[in-house]
Amino acid sequence: MEQLFNINLNKIPISSKKEEINRKKNLELFLDGGFPNRKDENWKFTDLNLIIKKNFKKINNNFDFSFERKIDLINEFEHNNIIMVNGLYQSSDLKFEEKEKVKIESLKSLDESISQSSNNLYCLNKALSIGGFYLEIKDNYKCKRPIIIYNYFTSNLDNKIINNSNKIKLNQNSELNLIEYNINEKSKFIKNTFEIVEINDNSILKSISIQKTKSDGYFYKNISGSQGYNSSYQNFILSSGLKFNKIELDINLNKENSNSYVLSGLCLGKDEHQEIKTRVNHLAPNCKSYQKIKNVLENNSNGVYQGKIFVKDIAQKTDAYQLSKALILNDQAEFNAKPELEIYADDVKCSHGSTSGSIDQDAIHYLMTRGIEQSVAKKLLINGFLNEIFENIPEEKLKSFLEKSIEEQTDGI
Repeated sequence: MEQLFNINLNKIPISSKKEEINRKKNLELFLDGGFPNRKDENWKFTDLNLIIKKNFKKINNNFDFSFERKIDLINEFEHNNIIMVNGLYQSSDLKFEEKEKVKIESLKSLDESISQSSNNLYCLNKALSIGGFYLEIKDNYKCKRPIIIYNYFTSNLDNKIINNSNKIKLNQNSELNLIEYNINEKSKFIKNTFEIVEINDNSILKSISIQKTKSDGYFYKNISGSQGYNSSYQNFILSSGLKFNKIELDINLNKENSNSYVLSGLCLGKDEHQEIKTRVNHLAPNCKSYQKIKNVLENNSNGVYQGKIFVKDIAQKTDAYQLSKALILNDQAEFNAKPELEIYADDVKCSHGSTSGSIDQDAIHYLMTRGIEQSVAKKLLINGFLNEIFENIPEEKLKSFLEKSIEEQTDGI
């Protein structure tokens, strides 16, 4: 593993001797274990170690943070913005909000101690994290417009690794629509992100993740969420165009009447590998979780969904639903699913399932009899399959923008 890495800790601002020692120790822990492989149950369908070794001869963290190009902002609807470049916080414009109600600043690290986690990628992140952002919404404040995080990655990142850390906090009785918008120039690089999300009592976070451009990026993101009383955390994930992408969500419903939604649409092209892994922990009574994962796969692509619903013995009246669906467009594509239920309460309503199949040829034929070309009919069915994940978004301009994004991602299929 050491032969693969050319890591220079001097490229990271370090403020104390203790921090330096801890970073070195975390790096040693990672190098001892390496990238995850199929021996790890959490990576049962994905050998990241093999993927990295096949695609990278040398990995380093020596890159330039300077950035002068102007980023093209979305103009379909009004929004605030946060600009991130190569994982680092650059600037923000929260012009639609009350300044004292929204806090945004650079975050150096989630935690600078020595990792106790069995996740080797967390050890790597703690060793090499260059920073990220901290976003906080104050008590009793509902954001007037969405905040878009523009994650821009430059063209000089070949064989580089970016490790960053973010934290999002909603205080009591607050609300935020947050959109993560990834824009990649043509580079082959690795991004390893850990994020903490804290949603306090009676607060609502609607989080939307969009991969805008195709690239040779290899992305991993781990989201750890905690929810208070009567809170809501809604995740919408739309991803396409990365060579590798794995998103892990571990969400704790800590207090009564909280709910969590994870809705994902993945559209995988040639040689792409993408995975969604969820764990929703029902730790209090009268909570609800809903997960629906949709995949469209073609041309040697590989899609994975691993989902677990855990219900503690005191979490009576739990309502939990989990479903994955895959639309497989040719024989070279592959989809694997592992839905799980672990239930210790007896008064619950829980279900899970997984289905996969090819496109409905009868539906194609029907549309063709109405004068629609075969390629257009195919795309209409694919878009309809994916658009379902956005049907509960009430903001029409935002919903229209997301549907347009799906159309762009399915072009060429």
